[in-house]
Amino acid sequence: MVTPLDIFSGFSVDDVPAAKSFYAGTLGLTVSDGPMGNLDLELPSGGHVFVYPKADHVPATFTILNLVVADIDEAVDDLNAKGVVTRIYDDPSLPTDEKGIARGRSADRGPDIAWFRDPAGNVLSVLQP
Repeated sequence: MVTPLDIFSGFSVDDVPAAKSFYAGTLGLTVSDGPMGNLDLELPSGGHVFVYPKADHVPATFTILNLVVADIDEAVDDLNAKGVVTRIYDDPSLPTDEKGIARGRSADRGPDIAWFRDPAGNVLSVLQP
């Protein structure tokens, strides 16, 4: 049986300085430099995410991080003010409003959620449960 001492997730980026600026400056996460040119993202819950450089990086086509927020409209307005585009999907089966928010709570279809991309093209979201 596997007995893990810890568990963490990781994902790749093609530009570590751009990722550091985005995750620390734009999203306000605590970010530290790792020993191998990587980054360590400290999550509010105490967990960590390993962000590593990859020369042949291909952006994740799925959501790699979900940021839970108290007010989705405030979070989206803040992201948009910082130049982050939150209207990245135009899918009739998952409609979003002019801000790019899928209003799941009012339709009894899950949380209100808005997706966006990091500088490496990876998909993230802010959501209000």
